[in-house]
Amino acid sequence: MLGLGVGVFVVLVLIIVMIFASCIKIVPQAYAYVVERLGAYQQTLPVGFHVIMPVVDKVAKRVVLKEQVVDFAPQPVITKDNVTMRIDTVVFYQITDPKLFAYGVENPIMAIENLTATTLRNIIGEMELDQTLTSREIINTKMRASLDIATDPWGIKVNRVELKNIIPPAAIQDAMEKQMKAERERREAILRAEGEKKSTVLVAEGKKESLILEAEAEKQSAILRAEAQKEKMIREAEGEAAAILKIQQATADGIRMVREAGADDAVLKIKSLEAFEKAADGKATKIIIPSEIQGLAGLAASVKEVLQ
Repeated sequence: MLGLGVGVFVVLVLIIVMIFASCIKIVPQAYAYVVERLGAYQQTLPVGFHVIMPVVDKVAKRVVLKEQVVDFAPQPVITKDNVTMRIDTVVFYQITDPKLFAYGVENPIMAIENLTATTLRNIIGEMELDQTLTSREIINTKMRASLDIATDPWGIKVNRVELKNIIPPAAIQDAMEKQMKAERERREAILRAEGEKKSTVLVAEGKKESLILEAEAEKQSAILRAEAQKEKMIREAEGEAAAILKIQQATADGIRMVREAGADDAVLKIKSLEAFEKAADGKATKIIIPSEIQGLAGLAASVKEVLQ
């Protein structure tokens, strides 16, 4: 009997420990627990350590509060100009109210998928094919606004909606590829023509610059030649003037030496005539004779000799 009593006590202790352990709830980060008491909503447990009532309380739903991503399969849609295409979407959402999320809708993900498909059909149905292909940002914005309003009673906030892929029919794709090819060829032809035009302009400008430089060089060369000719003439004139000056200086020195030697006036006048002869150097056709020399007896012969 004693052993039976000990066994029952141990079992009771284990049951109590298990019940107490089931009352302790530790909620991790970015999670929330929805607690029900006897099947009715009781509270939402935030992050941290919590103790709930045994037996009567239970965790009905563990809710993830992090932003989540769901990729939906391509949905068939029809544009305003009656083109059928397939579009798959990606929805980024976050649970903001665990209670509404737990009790607002039976299957939130399926509800969002169906809501996304209907909203996408409504938006694309008002747009033509070309507008659909070039207005992804507009479509994303409209879908996000519509889905955010529709999912708010479910405790879900739609942060972003992206069109992952737009798949038009094969015939449309082929026509678009041909159009893009023609457009690329047109742009290539335009770029080639512009390149040739720029090349021609650059060559012409280069020739113009070359002609200008050649004209400048020729002008500079002519100026330098003129300056050299001018310098040559100046130096020649200075040389001739220096030679004449030296001749006159030598003549003056000779007359001075004759005077110092005691020669009379007649000899001096004859020396002066010789000086005139050297000054003329056979090039003068007329010489003015000073009056002091005109009275000499051999004046006619001396003048004749000078003029020859």
